[in-house]
Amino acid sequence: MEKLVLIDGHSILNRAFYGVPVFANSKGVHTNAVYGFLNIMFKIIELQQPDYMAVAFDVHAPTFRHEMFDDYKGTRKPMMPELKEQVPLIKEMLDKMNITRVELEGYEADDILGTMSKRGEESGLEVSVISGDRDLLQLATDNVKICIPKTKKGQTTVEYYNAKDVKETYKVTPTEFIDVKALMGDSSDNIPGVPGIGEKGATAIIEQFGSIENAKEHADEITNTRNKNALIENYELAELSKKLAIIDTYAPITTDPKECVFPDIYTGEALDMVKELEFKSMISRFENVESRNDFEQGFEVVEDKEKADKIFADVSNSDLVGLHIFVKENVKGVALCFEEEHTYYIKADEEYLVSNISKLPKATKVVVGDIKAVNDYLKCKAEDEVFDISLGAYLINPLANSYYYDDVAKDFLGIFVPAYDEIFPKAKKGETPTDEVLENVARYSCFNAYIFFRAKEKIVERLEETEMYSVYSGIEIPLCYALYEMEKVGIEVEGNALKSYGEKLQNSIGVLEKEIFDEAGHEFNINSPKQLGEVLFGEMELPGGKKTKSGYSTAAAVLEKLEPDYPFVRKILEYRQLTKLKSTYADGLQNYIDDDSRIRGTFNQTITATGRISSTDPNLQNIPVRMELGREIRKVFVPKDGCVFVDADYSQIELRILAHMSGDEKLIEAYNKSADIHTATAALVFGVEIDEVTPQMRRNAKAVNFGIVYGISSFGLSQDLSITMKEAKAYIEEYFKNYPGIKKYLDDSVQFAKDNGYAVTMFKRRRPIPELSSGNFIQKSFGERAAMNSPIQGTAADIMKIAMINVANEIKEKELKSKIVLQIHDELLVEAYEDEVEIIKELLKRNMEEAADLKVPLEVDVQTGKNWDEAH
Repeated sequence: MEKLVLIDGHSILNRAFYGVPVFANSKGVHTNAVYGFLNIMFKIIELQQPDYMAVAFDVHAPTFRHEMFDDYKGTRKPMMPELKEQVPLIKEMLDKMNITRVELEGYEADDILGTMSKRGEESGLEVSVISGDRDLLQLATDNVKICIPKTKKGQTTVEYYNAKDVKETYKVTPTEFIDVKALMGDSSDNIPGVPGIGEKGATAIIEQFGSIENAKEHADEITNTRNKNALIENYELAELSKKLAIIDTYAPITTDPKECVFPDIYTGEALDMVKELEFKSMISRFENVESRNDFEQGFEVVEDKEKADKIFADVSNSDLVGLHIFVKENVKGVALCFEEEHTYYIKADEEYLVSNISKLPKATKVVVGDIKAVNDYLKCKAEDEVFDISLGAYLINPLANSYYYDDVAKDFLGIFVPAYDEIFPKAKKGETPTDEVLENVARYSCFNAYIFFRAKEKIVERLEETEMYSVYSGIEIPLCYALYEMEKVGIEVEGNALKSYGEKLQNSIGVLEKEIFDEAGHEFNINSPKQLGEVLFGEMELPGGKKTKSGYSTAAAVLEKLEPDYPFVRKILEYRQLTKLKSTYADGLQNYIDDDSRIRGTFNQTITATGRISSTDPNLQNIPVRMELGREIRKVFVPKDGCVFVDADYSQIELRILAHMSGDEKLIEAYNKSADIHTATAALVFGVEIDEVTPQMRRNAKAVNFGIVYGISSFGLSQDLSITMKEAKAYIEEYFKNYPGIKKYLDDSVQFAKDNGYAVTMFKRRRPIPELSSGNFIQKSFGERAAMNSPIQGTAADIMKIAMINVANEIKEKELKSKIVLQIHDELLVEAYEDEVEIIKELLKRNMEEAADLKVPLEVDVQTGKNWDEAH
């Protein structure tokens, strides 16, 4: 028997929306419901193998049933805006997959599904109706089954009901299910029901009498007095509810089920939309779809040296060239695009290629994907005006996950090209592919060069429109050269000290383990949340345990609440910190040490939304320096012979920026008088004289000062200070009372971001905040905090970047031997030759303090030492 699958569009989209965590693509468009819908649909298709398929949607107009009952006011909640915006997206996707969509003005999807299922059954088809709405169980027959999908943690399962299953599960037939619904009601579907009769009572009545009409006739036989009286008193409402609950199976639909032939859904148009929505995990489903663009006809592989010479000569006479260098151990080939019709992939030996690349004249504007990645071969400087596509794209949208050529093609050219993992399916993005088939390598390299060439002008236009070209050319580009030099230099690690540090950690871990096991009374796997939860909340019966299907939660937030009162919990948290230090640093750093005992990490400009530099491979920015053993890891980082470390660190840079940007007179005055800002704040908030401020008052004021920058709530502050929310609220209110300029600035920052969709720094760097338009309270609250903090944190990032550029430039101008080796948040570390230490100290302090002109002084602490810890 042939199969017809009918999908309840809005119901499944709604179920997907609440079953998949809310997320958006890089353009801020929410896509989680579409993603979940497609996964459910793919699952259904795999299970059902349909011959015919259609998706039904409500038309947002009063339905014919509800028009009949004007006196009844429905209570259906309006659709969440994050869900509403995804309805046209899923319809567009279905159209691109050639899947039949059925809609009818004035009719709900239920009526369409009821009519289509009846017609399908009459045509001899086996029918499956896919919906999250149990109302459709009334449609179940021997040949019509209702399929209700459930999505949890990204996994979809399906419940199936034919007529027999409905009877077994709900004790009533599908037809009788209508009467159960009439009695119990459903506010989400605008069905009032009978007040006082719940699901259990409704089922009992209909199981006994078969219908509301028969139940009314035999009301005296209803044993439950409350249900009997409710039915008698509200029978007209029951009749109304039944009329509303009945699904129309004779709607005037023109679509015949056998017209809905199941198509080949994996089309090129659908693939393009999957890419646009950034559903990268779904791309593999389209593996047989050829995604060639017309411009690929202009891709050419060149292996002839004479022709290659001519191409390099032509490039030298061009104004602009997109350049991609394919490297695997060494340079294997180079792609060049300097006119839209032709892109060349030149395959030759490394010496020939590098020689020609490095000779490109300054008059030719070169466009690359990542300057730092290719500058070993380009040998260029900031003034050479090489254009970095990823930096430009990042500034325009710092929320995107990546800025590869296919992302740039989609976002700036409106075209879709095969992603890296489509061309090299066995390689991970960012890794050099093991597949060196010339056709694949050339195609990949040519795509890069072509997109770079085409997109440069578009990106420059957007940078100028958004007033960020100065951030690009004056900050990000010179910074990438400073970072390039810093990465090349690296930082020395004392191997024996690192080994000793690991042994010390292991000893401490062993001691802690024994103490933990002794107190627990037995050994267990401390790293197992399930076993640890049983020990803490099962055996020890500590308060605050929340048991789920997988066991008690032992998240840091849960344990930190118990830590002050339970030394055992404190030991668990310390154990976690020590094992993290050992695995990540004592053991992990060993993998990054080069033959010359130096680590050369990567410093990223395109990761954070606020503009801060991030550190990876290894990450040296997350060392837990608040604990003594954490700080000790810094001791293994040492300067080379004949050098010392000079460390320069901004003091309270974000608070100083807050003073400047808010213009608050009291905060500005305190900084200009060189007052201890936390003591000054404590005196104001607690209403005491400066000399009466206690250490505890200062600590509390410090928490408020730094918390305000991050838009802290009274709840957050109460958690930080272990005080009541009432006390925390009073602190914050008193703070704003004494610093009214800050309150106004933060409110204005949120309003600006709401009005414009982004926050902006002092240097005009933008950070989009799509969460502000969310209907979700948590997301909107996050957006408000981001609106308060982003201008401050982003400005601090810009100031540090400017300072680093100026320091690097002056070191170069003065031909000093000393080098910057690390940039960590608000800190610069220089490996200074002993005869240059005083020059470096002065140079660092001056350049960092003069990086921006604020209403308060920037203050920099400069220290020296024989290792990083000592210098800090």
